[in-house]
Amino acid sequence: MGKAGADIVAEVLRTLPSTGPKMSALVIDIGDQDLDGVREAARGLPADRADVEIIELAAPSRSELLDALGRYPEFLKLEYPMAHGTPDATAWLPSSIGDPQPAGGVARAYAKAVYGRAYYDGERSLKSALSRFGARVEASRAQSIVCTVFGMAGGVGGGMIVDLVRHLSNVVFGRQALMVGLGVLPCAGDALMQGGAAMYPLLNELDCFGDEGKNQGVVTACGELFRNPFTAGLLVVPQQHVWESTGDLAATHERVTSEIASLLTARGGANLWETLRLLNWVAAPSTQHSAARTPWGPKWIHMLGFADGVEGAIPLDPTLPSRLGLLPTFQPEFIELRVAAPDAPEAAADAAALEAAFSPDVPPQVAGGGRKGSVQFILPSIAKTDLDLFYTARDAYDATDESERALDHALLLERGVLLSEPSTRLEGMAGASLPGSDGWIAVPFDDLRGGPRPAPQEGDARPAHAA
Repeated sequence: MGKAGADIVAEVLRTLPSTGPKMSALVIDIGDQDLDGVREAARGLPADRADVEIIELAAPSRSELLDALGRYPEFLKLEYPMAHGTPDATAWLPSSIGDPQPAGGVARAYAKAVYGRAYYDGERSLKSALSRFGARVEASRAQSIVCTVFGMAGGVGGGMIVDLVRHLSNVVFGRQALMVGLGVLPCAGDALMQGGAAMYPLLNELDCFGDEGKNQGVVTACGELFRNPFTAGLLVVPQQHVWESTGDLAATHERVTSEIASLLTARGGANLWETLRLLNWVAAPSTQHSAARTPWGPKWIHMLGFADGVEGAIPLDPTLPSRLGLLPTFQPEFIELRVAAPDAPEAAADAAALEAAFSPDVPPQVAGGGRKGSVQFILPSIAKTDLDLFYTARDAYDATDESERALDHALLLERGVLLSEPSTRLEGMAGASLPGSDGWIAVPFDDLRGGPRPAPQEGDARPAHAA
């Protein structure tokens, strides 16, 4: 989804092994300004190595978009024949919005509206594209893992992802596919609309997927299509520590893209499979590992981290948690690091450095098959309130004019609910009803809102993260 997803798909295609399972890719963006890399990487690939479909969504004019949005209540009845009380979609996308400028970024609500127009209206071209992708995946002879890759700061990826994964996982695959989310966190060098305010609703919406208690509160009110679509969990990938090292945004994006592509392609996908098994999404018995699969509560986020080793330009040192954007409230039960040479003395030094930085309950475990020159590691079970970015985004959201906050939302807008606002119907719950709607959700507002930003702990070596 969006530029970040397109760049990662392009890198995966460039580094795809000459043999092994066939890759199917679906790339979706508004406009074509960020898609040339995918086209170039896909050109000339043998038919037995990859299927690549690119969906370039037109940026409709204001009048075209508002015409489609005016029929949104009709669209919803395609999924919920008994749906009622849903607002005219112009309630969440003001009629004053001008013609789009995708190159300059779009609001999440606008991207959602473009997605909805392509998925529900006319020939339903996007619904057909998702069905074709699903058929290609199901035709594979190998066990497939479906990865949805998106930038968490971008309007296109951040705005469309919550609907795309619902339709792909719950409709196309009937919840039978392993679907993992890969969300790229922003760094201080990224241009964030409204100072990053939209990250607050996005994290809350993903929280209402990943936290099974909150998810049930949404499903109870809105139906099974809102069941958590990430059947194999969600990994976030930080960029801030690379940005602080390089000061170069292009170099930062290139490094992060390479690390993610390595996770997806190394050893024919075995690194990703083993990562999911480590997190116990892939049928590991409860007696096998301390990460035994239990219903996820608030700690539903996992992080793919990476560094250059103890002496590298991106060092493994006591400040690493802060540079990754993690607060002192986070302490992992375990860490697995993956390197190219697990028996080398450097690997033992890297493991010791990670143990000193994070103090996991058990010593870090070293695995091979990693990317040369890099130390990749998985940090499991992170709450959104362990991310410094959550509080920074919340502050930016609170400073946004109330009349504009709907533009930062995506999930549940069509149900007439502003998820990150206090309920106007149920005391103590989240989810304000939009005009003309009687929408509601059974999610406590205080649980969604999070408490005060944690204060630094005395004696903690990790400085507060600088946004």
